[in-house]
Parts: sequence; C-alpha cells; structure tokens
Amino acid sequence: MEIISYVGAAAGNERSRRRNFLKRPPLPRTKKFAGIESHFGFAKSENKAKKFYPVLLLKKLGKFLYIIPIVIVAFLLAYGATEIIANFQSRANPLSLENEREDEMSVLQNAMSRLALSTGDEVDADGNVAGSDVSLSLFQDKVTYKDYVVKSGETIGGITSRFGLKNISTIIAVNEIENVRQVFSGQKLVIPSCDGLLHVVAQGDSLASISAKYSVAWEDLLDANDLDSTELVAGQKIFIPGAKLSRDELRKAMGETWATPLKSKWRLTSKCGWRADPFTGVKQYHPGMDMACPTGTPIYATMGGKVLASGVSRIYGNYIIIDHGNGYQTLYGHMSKRISVAGEQVSQNQKIGLVGSTGYSTGPHLHFTVYKNGKVVDPQTLLGK
Repeated sequence: MEIISYVGAAAGNERSRRRNFLKRPPLPRTKKFAGIESHFGFAKSENKAKKFYPVLLLKKLGKFLYIIPIVIVAFLLAYGATEIIANFQSRANPLSLENEREDEMSVLQNAMSRLALSTGDEVDADGNVAGSDVSLSLFQDKVTYKDYVVKSGETIGGITSRFGLKNISTIIAVNEIENVRQVFSGQKLVIPSCDGLLHVVAQGDSLASISAKYSVAWEDLLDANDLDSTELVAGQKIFIPGAKLSRDELRKAMGETWATPLKSKWRLTSKCGWRADPFTGVKQYHPGMDMACPTGTPIYATMGGKVLASGVSRIYGNYIIIDHGNGYQTLYGHMSKRISVAGEQVSQNQKIGLVGSTGYSTGPHLHFTVYKNGKVVDPQTLLGK
C-alpha cells in the first residue's frame, strides 16, 4: 500500500507540474522582433494568426490611394495651362522682326531664295534677259544654227545668255517648246546666231506681208535667210530677225498660267501690301493674300513644281513652299494639315493640304504668297481675282 500510495502521489505531482508549466506566460520576445511583428501586423494571436501578409499590406496602403487621382488632376491642369499659354502666345503676340522671329523668318526667306532655276539672270515680262532688249536694226548676216545639249541645272535664260542672245523667245520659238518646264537635261536644242522667230509660210503669204506682220524690213528677211528671190513656198520656214513672242504667248510657253489654290467658295480678307496688324493695329507689310474659308477646305498647288519645304512655323503655322521654276515660288500658310512633303513633285491642281488657323492667325484661312526671283508678287495679278 505504501508503494502504491507513493507511486500514485508521484504521478499526481507530475501532472501538477505539467499543468503549471502550460499555465506559465510565454517567454518575452526581444523588443526589436516584437516591433517588426507589430508594424506589419502579423504578430501571433488567435484573431490574426491566419491572415495573409499582402492583403494586410494593401489595406495599409489603401489609406493613401485617394492621393493618386489628386496628383493626376493636378498634372493635367498644369499641362493644359501650359498649352493654353503657348497657344495664346503663338497667336496673339505682336510680330517683331527681331529676336526669335528673326531666325524663323530667315529660314523661310532662305527657302524662298533657293530658286531651282536660278542662274544669276533675270527675265522680264517680254522675255528679255538682264534688262536687255532686242534691237530691230538691220541684220546683214545670214542666220546660222548650232546644236546644243542641255546640261543639268541650266535654264532657258542661262542658255540664252550663254550664246549671246537677248530674248528667251528665240530658243523657245525655234525649238517649238510648248512648256519650258518640260525641258530636261540631255535634251538637244538648236540655237540660232541671232534673236528672232521662225515663221512657217502659209498659202498666200508673201515677203511683203510677212515684213508688215512683224514690222521687219523685207531686206532683213532676205539677208537673214540668204534668199535670192522674193518667191516663197507654202511650208517654207523663214527666220524673222528681231521678232519675239507676245506676252501671252510667252507666259503660256513659260507655264505661267495660274490656277486658284482654292476651288471652293472663299472670301478675300486681306490683300497683298501694307495693312494694320489684326492683333496689334501696327502698320505692317502683308506679303500675300488671305483667303477665308472653313477649316478642312482642300488646298491645291497653283502650278506644278517641287515642294521645297513642308513644316511648322510660329508665324505661318503649318506651311508648304513650292518651287515652280523660272524664278516662281509659292507659300501656303496656316494649314490645319500638310499633305505634301519636302522633295515631292506636285502637279498643278494637286491637293497639298487643308485650310486651318495654325500659327499667327485670327481664324481659318489660307495665306497665299507668290515670289518671283525672291521678290513678292501680288497673287491677285496672277490669279485674275
């Protein structure tokens, strides 16, 4: 019994020690570890032991999500204000030929001065080179002809001067050139020894009638053509010394028949010449004409040629410059869209862009400028408007 009592007592004591051990408080954690658990919210407890850490982190960050739309709205407002200010400045600032505009205008002027057919000579409305005029004095020598092959970059005016001639009508008429824009490098030309035209004798023509028609002495006709008789034959070619094409004939041969850049209805809002600036009221020279019409109206090349520039300017907005040859260039400004690109060959009446109000503009319109040998020409004198 003693043994049994002792053993039972010992077993009871062991169970008592185990219960006391289980009731003891947990061992204290280090301060550092406890702080980390508390910060991230995964300290062991009956309520939080099974919660996933990323979810808890998102809940913590969710308190600050309202800041994101505020930042986005603030950025958009700042960007919009910047664009509005820049647009206002591009449209409403007074024009000045100094500072930043000087560089821009010089770029445009340089583009205008790159005349593809420039050879240092100028041709007037009558076809005379460098201000010369064909004299109708007596021609005692027989006219002779030379063959010539056009070189790259040459012009009718340059070839005329090269052979000592004074009027481009001579080469145009003798070679029956319908459009000088179609003259190409490698083409063979016949060059007479003096200025004049060729006349094809028609039925009933006489030396006297031809002399009267061109106001040339019949003796000059005999000398220039080395004729032994005054008898003429239908179909015979007679060289008329000193004669030249009329202005209309010359313009046609030069391809200088102009088409209106707008085919739809438009209204002239500003002519070429001096005017009051639409924003500042300051008197300034307006190098072209303004043709008002709705945004998106198609713009067409007034003549065929090569696009020298297609870009954006603070003054002209979207603009295109076309070189038409023979010293002519045109500028189309304030476009809403540019269609043609630099270096492109365009034909007359080809669509090159759309009307807009970009750059220094008060409303949708086309600014149209014409240059002849780098000098402004009133477009209305060419368009007949």
